[in-house]
Amino acid sequence: MAIIEHSATLEAPPERVFALLERVEDFVDYADLIRDIESLGEGRYRWHVHAVGMDWTFEVEITESRAPEVLAWESLSGVHNRGRYHLTPVPEGTEVALTLEYEIKNRLVEKAVNRAMRPLVNKVSQQILDRVAARL
Repeated sequence: MAIIEHSATLEAPPERVFALLERVEDFVDYADLIRDIESLGEGRYRWHVHAVGMDWTFEVEITESRAPEVLAWESLSGVHNRGRYHLTPVPEGTEVALTLEYEIKNRLVEKAVNRAMRPLVNKVSQQILDRVAARL
């Protein structure tokens, strides 16, 4: 699995940051490449994303939600991925660390995606955190 990590510091306490991150459906407003997120109930969501010139659909399940420290998920279908936001209080507010792991089975698609994924995830993660910060 490929692993991508990104972090940023937001000028707000962890409780306020977590309260926005746990509202999964709102991620549509946080990142331009997220087209839609459907709640399937019981901590499951279907994401529709347009990235690297392709449309991607996958279902995820929240695997850990421990306010205000951790929000983690794993895919149930589509591109196998799992991720985790870890929030840590710092003097400036909250350090938000994202760890994202993914695996693509098609070798041709994997090469193209791997080349674009790290800068794309960093850009999207920063966009998400910037927009969360704007709502704080």
